[in-house]
Amino acid sequence: MKKLLAVTLLCFSLSAPAQVKVHIPTIDEVGATRLPADIAPVHAPFSLPAFKKPVFPKYAVTIKGKGDSQTKEIQQAIDAVSKRGGGTVHIPAGNWHSGRITLKSNVQLHLEENAVLHFGGEISDYLPVVFTRTEGVEVMSLGACIYANGQQNIAVTGKGKLVGPPASCPVRKQVMRQDVIENVVAANKPVTERIYDGHNGGPVYLPMFVSAVNCKNVYLEGLQLENTPFWNIVPIYCDNVIIRGITVNSVGIPSGDGIDIESSRNVLIEYCTLNCGDDCFTLKAGRGEDGLRIGKPTENVVIRHCLARQGHGGITVGSETAAMIRNLYVHDVVFDDTEVGLRFKTRRPRGGGGEHLYYERIRMRLRLDAFRWDMLGARMYVGALADRLPALPVNQLTPVYRNIFAKDIVVDSARALVRVDGIPESPMTNFRLENVEAHCSKLVQSIDADNIIISNARIYTPDSLMTLVDSRNVTFDKVHIINPTNKIITNLSGDLTNNIRFTNSVPAKPEGWDTNTWKKN
Repeated sequence: MKKLLAVTLLCFSLSAPAQVKVHIPTIDEVGATRLPADIAPVHAPFSLPAFKKPVFPKYAVTIKGKGDSQTKEIQQAIDAVSKRGGGTVHIPAGNWHSGRITLKSNVQLHLEENAVLHFGGEISDYLPVVFTRTEGVEVMSLGACIYANGQQNIAVTGKGKLVGPPASCPVRKQVMRQDVIENVVAANKPVTERIYDGHNGGPVYLPMFVSAVNCKNVYLEGLQLENTPFWNIVPIYCDNVIIRGITVNSVGIPSGDGIDIESSRNVLIEYCTLNCGDDCFTLKAGRGEDGLRIGKPTENVVIRHCLARQGHGGITVGSETAAMIRNLYVHDVVFDDTEVGLRFKTRRPRGGGGEHLYYERIRMRLRLDAFRWDMLGARMYVGALADRLPALPVNQLTPVYRNIFAKDIVVDSARALVRVDGIPESPMTNFRLENVEAHCSKLVQSIDADNIIISNARIYTPDSLMTLVDSRNVTFDKVHIINPTNKIITNLSGDLTNNIRFTNSVPAKPEGWDTNTWKKN
């Protein structure tokens, strides 16, 4: 049967005209190995500043390698170069060892080819504690291996490699495991008192790999990052961030996100290759009450010519989105052996959400779903708030997803094309998907959604079932579903399910429908 199905789908593939008539990049056209010398102009559906490479003064200092650890030497060089007006600190080829490094204004830290910078695993390597934000909540803890706060015109570049702390070191052993962070750090507690320094074996919040906080004009290019203790690259409260040609390998590391943009604006990410233990490219904007208190959205972000390999999500919005994610433009990217392609997460008590999100010219080879909304989460993180019903009153912590547009999408393989788990009191609203060529084992499952339009799509699948629960105003226009039965079967439930339409499609209508439109009586 499987062989017959494969032959049938292949015949349809050869005879059917493609629904995507523009070039969709292949794996050999994207990622860090394809990084060009210059930054091409950015054209987005919203206004952006011109992104340009930074220029630093010619003054330079080269690290010589004094002692077993070069922390002090590297930091003194950065401080001196910044005080002099700016320049570059070079780390030459070889193995180097350091604790936390703090970047200063007008300084470029440059790792030469074959330079490997190893970060220590003792709590003392990251003390004193610094101001940071972890999982969307502000704390005083270990910060990042490479850290900056309140600086301008900073860069970390080169063809060298950063290696995180060793396994089973105190930094990793003393990670906070008590509960989710909003249940540990009281929202009304002053940030200066939220201290997690590992004193007497107490807990810490893990350091990120590279994180700039409250900085302007941040530039990262060319580096390889391995064995991160936590999220890899995390700009927080930053403006004008450029991340180019970065390679991340954090497979097997819990919370090993690749690039997390936190409450930052005017961001360009291009030609990066991420292979991650959690989400690859991620957009965040604070968590729950603490995120609402800060109120800084992530906005005006472009991700292009990038490659996501292993990871929970290729490009993920959430789940910490309290101040909203808006104006995101993703184009010409490839997901290869990723779990979910485009992932949208929220939780009832965390607020925010996403709007004005644009995706085009994307190729996906996935283990799970191509488009996946998970707005409820699981009981282990948010308790009974993860239960879909009963619907709850809308308040400031009720998240939303709305106004999301995707076109020119090729799904080489996936589980479901679209899976929506919205919130009854806040359905996912206004999603348009057009020009799609997809091979998937399942079709569409939508729970709590309003105004979905899928148009000009050709879907090859062994499945015939579409499940819609409390979903309304759903249109399939010029959708050709190719399966062994040449049928569509719909499972419709929920008092709010209404106005489901098939126009100019094959099959013309689902089995058992009198017309091509289903409306509630």
